[in-house]
Amino acid sequence: MRSTICFFFFLSTLITSAQQASIIPQPVNLKRIDENKTFSISSSTVIVLEGSNLEKSAAYLNAYLKKYYRFSLKVVKTSRSLNSIRLNYERMDRTLPGAYMLRIDDKGVYLAGDNETGVFTGIQTLIQLLSIPDTKLAKPTVSLPFLYVDDEPRFAYRGMHLDVCRHFFPVSFIKQYIDYLALHKFNKFHWHLTDDQGWRIEIKKYPKLTQVGAWRDGTIIGRYPGTGNDNEKYGGFYTQAEIKEVVKYAADRYIDVIPEIEMPGHSSAAIASYPQLSCFPEIPTYEYFPKECAWNGEKTGKQVQQTWGVFDDVFCAGNDSTFLFLQNVLDEVLALFPSKYIHVGGDECPKENWKKCVKCQQRMTAEHLTDEHQLQSYFI
Repeated sequence: MRSTICFFFFLSTLITSAQQASIIPQPVNLKRIDENKTFSISSSTVIVLEGSNLEKSAAYLNAYLKKYYRFSLKVVKTSRSLNSIRLNYERMDRTLPGAYMLRIDDKGVYLAGDNETGVFTGIQTLIQLLSIPDTKLAKPTVSLPFLYVDDEPRFAYRGMHLDVCRHFFPVSFIKQYIDYLALHKFNKFHWHLTDDQGWRIEIKKYPKLTQVGAWRDGTIIGRYPGTGNDNEKYGGFYTQAEIKEVVKYAADRYIDVIPEIEMPGHSSAAIASYPQLSCFPEIPTYEYFPKECAWNGEKTGKQVQQTWGVFDDVFCAGNDSTFLFLQNVLDEVLALFPSKYIHVGGDECPKENWKKCVKCQQRMTAEHLTDEHQLQSYFI
């Protein structure tokens, strides 16, 4: 019994120590200055902007403190107070931009980055180090361990992906997701906006993409092939105003939003909206539907898919109108997203319809393509 008690005491000590200086991802260098001392933050603490254009970082920290600790800090340009969090820039000879250093001791908090992103990244480390608030207190106490952190990004592209086609999420959730990305120092948000099960972005030139393509008549229950169909109309989409709102929200957190517009496969929702995009507009979607899955509603014409999987009905590569459609779509997408990258899918495109499509075969002959895989490369 005595050894068991000693073990749990030792374990709890380790956990407490880890909680006091747990940073994700693990920084390049972390040193504890004094295990027994902490720096306390209260409403009398000030944020000092010693560097220019650091208002976003200060505002983010204040918003976090206000939400979880019920107070915010005064932001000033100069102060001699030791009860301060000073934000600044310093030259750092690093491989990638976005490095920072953080020192917490009896002189206060000093955070410097090699650019704005570095300072903002350091703010995320500061937030991770904050003690858990005691909500029972009228004025919650906040403390930080005395330590020194020297950190830099390991990868230039640090991204996460979110599919909103199979399961739609409102703007409020997208913003929360972006906050989680910022907290863990990601800088790219890959937004999967179109697929067989739903088209989620407003394209003003093609209103049917959201009037029709954003909604399916049902969804399989459980894991593929499912145990039935929920028989419920399901969907949603983001207006261009909402897209701009999300892009700005991410940019304020130094995150680039990379949209994905699937092609030439995973295009059932677009084809349901505009059947002429298919090699065979007259063939109902239900004929491509796996018969081991349950279907709900209309079985004629083109429909948004109600199950997961890979489907033969893809964009026709033989029709010039297909490329004009995608060009017009991407023109509107490019205007909404300042990202250097736009993701165009390219995965899981069956070739069965292309093999049977006269126009696709004519395209291959005209372009001297030896097979349908080369046709996909031509398409992209």
